[in-house]
Amino acid sequence: MIRFGYGTNGFANHRLPDALDIIADLGYTGVALTLDHHHLDPYADGLASRVAKVADRLRTLGLGVVIETGARYLLDPRRKHAPTLLDDDRDHRVDFLSRAAAIGADLGAEAVSFWSGVRPGHVPPGLAWDRLVEGCARVLEAARGVPLGFEPEPGMLVDTIAGWHALRRALGAPDGFGLTLDIGHCRCNEPDPVPDCVTAVGPYLVNVQIDDMRRGTHEHLEFGEGEIDFPPVLRALADSGYRGLVAVELPRHSHAAPDVAARSLAFLRRAERESVQGGRDTTQAVQVQGDRGGAHDVPDVEGGSS
Repeated sequence: MIRFGYGTNGFANHRLPDALDIIADLGYTGVALTLDHHHLDPYADGLASRVAKVADRLRTLGLGVVIETGARYLLDPRRKHAPTLLDDDRDHRVDFLSRAAAIGADLGAEAVSFWSGVRPGHVPPGLAWDRLVEGCARVLEAARGVPLGFEPEPGMLVDTIAGWHALRRALGAPDGFGLTLDIGHCRCNEPDPVPDCVTAVGPYLVNVQIDDMRRGTHEHLEFGEGEIDFPPVLRALADSGYRGLVAVELPRHSHAAPDVAARSLAFLRRAERESVQGGRDTTQAVQVQGDRGGAHDVPDVEGGSS
């Protein structure tokens, strides 16, 4: 079974302990914890004791955890997501990501996720790329074995899977540098069908975010409001061998977080059941074709647009 989680950035109006309780009570098996000023702020006093309490709570609730670092105004109250690894003051971002890795280690996190950021207008593309590679290398060194999941993000310097591959090569293809894949981004920004994207990157996955989306529009939507056919996507995830968390990413739905989280899990469980049935049907179809001497004519089982 797929291990579904929910992102705390979709519980922005809840205290962290309350959000964790609700997420566990609904039946999720993990949480994508976005470090923010109100959710385990890495710059507030008493960090060690607060991390220990969260670790105890996660164990009690039986929740796995990944660390997300996309807080909007944690580092600069006037600039969204700034500074990034591309900015002149990027050392602040490196420090934050290093703290996130240390917190992840203390929580037993399965991965720490981050992205490149948008290239500032005054920074030439070549310099932005060099800064990104250098910054990622520094974060890798600070992570000390905590898996890093780099996320291609629409509108940022690295916005596609191809861009992630290029960055990984520039870093020397280190073992600790994995991929965070947002399923919605695949529909929004990638040329290939979503299940094909999942299959292609299966060996590199350390973190998966899931949401619905439409082609060319970077808007995280509830399931069923976008264009993704989810059973084939979940089938591809299961077949890829990925066993990490698949966490719902709905950062603009905090106003109705408990209801949205409940609907989301019901949808995903239903889609997972359909994906399993679809896989059985495919196996049977291949066998029938094989008995007739035409096993190469496997029917299309995606079931719709991705």
